[in-house]
Amino acid sequence: MRRRTLITGAVGAVGALVGAGIPPAAAASDARRRVVHVRPGDSVQAAVDTLADTAGDTLGNPADGPGPTIVVHPGTYREVVHIPSAVRNLTLLGASRDPRDTVVVYDRANGTRKPDGSGTYGTAGSATFTSAAPGLTVRGLTIANDWLRADHPEITGTQAVAAYVTGDRSHFERVRFLAHQDTLFADTTALDAFDRQYYRDCYVEGDVDFVFGRGRAVFDGCRLHTLDRDVSFKPEGMVFAPATARANPYGFLAVRCRVTSGAEDGAYKIARPWVPSYETTAWPSLVVRDTRLGPGIDAVAPYIDMREAYPWQTMRFREYANSGPGAVVPVPENRPQLTAAEAAEHTRGTYLGDWRPYEQRY
Repeated sequence: MRRRTLITGAVGAVGALVGAGIPPAAAASDARRRVVHVRPGDSVQAAVDTLADTAGDTLGNPADGPGPTIVVHPGTYREVVHIPSAVRNLTLLGASRDPRDTVVVYDRANGTRKPDGSGTYGTAGSATFTSAAPGLTVRGLTIANDWLRADHPEITGTQAVAAYVTGDRSHFERVRFLAHQDTLFADTTALDAFDRQYYRDCYVEGDVDFVFGRGRAVFDGCRLHTLDRDVSFKPEGMVFAPATARANPYGFLAVRCRVTSGAEDGAYKIARPWVPSYETTAWPSLVVRDTRLGPGIDAVAPYIDMREAYPWQTMRFREYANSGPGAVVPVPENRPQLTAAEAAEHTRGTYLGDWRPYEQRY
């Protein structure tokens, strides 16, 4: 029998929040707002729905201060979770300090047919976790899509997204994103929106274009891990596939990250530009700086075209002060570098503006 999701006020909430990694002073303040506890046998989505139904469009409005908190206790939650735009300033916490203890996972792909017969889910619709909510914070859990190509040879649309994120001021800390093709879709709410996202100390693994989208996203101290594929061709995949709008001065920034690999040396590219058919004016932007690139990255030719009509050389791809065997520059024209003066413009502060989540410590 499914237990009822528990909503608490101040009584008992401080201890739960401290246990989830929030400092005591902050926890005392947070306890004055709604706190929802989700335990194995409960549903994370039901907790989200309860909050949305309770307060409607006014929930967590920035003018009203901090929004609610959902504390997810250790366990595996096999479900799809969607955070609607009305649920502003939500904090979603794994109750353990180890993100491996709390897992939200599902298994569907682009080409998976919907139960109602209305077609397939598409890439964004395949996501286990979707958020359009401004001010979202997620900490200390795992988001995964465990759909496997080998189990579904009849499906050709093999993109299977772990998280599809839109909404300004989306903050992920110590979150693990696990999938294969198209793991993390860092996008925006609209073609002309410059929604900002910040990922700190996260782990993202995949094999094809597994960090992609048109969002303005900073990856700070993250580990990006490429998976081995049982294929006879090279490259086996690409880490990034930005689709930045031409009007957006900044796309993806990876700073102080690590790129590791479970595949053979040189099997992966850093990136290829994604110019979607629905936004052919896109001008993909990626800066990788102060990052260690392992031997899995092809140092000679680390970039590749997705389509001949949009060569990577015409895109905003740059590197700066990277290290490791995958960062060697044997052919300079294949690896455009920022000057020191240009690098000063590609920082967390420049990309995120007046929003400074990197100044918060938990």
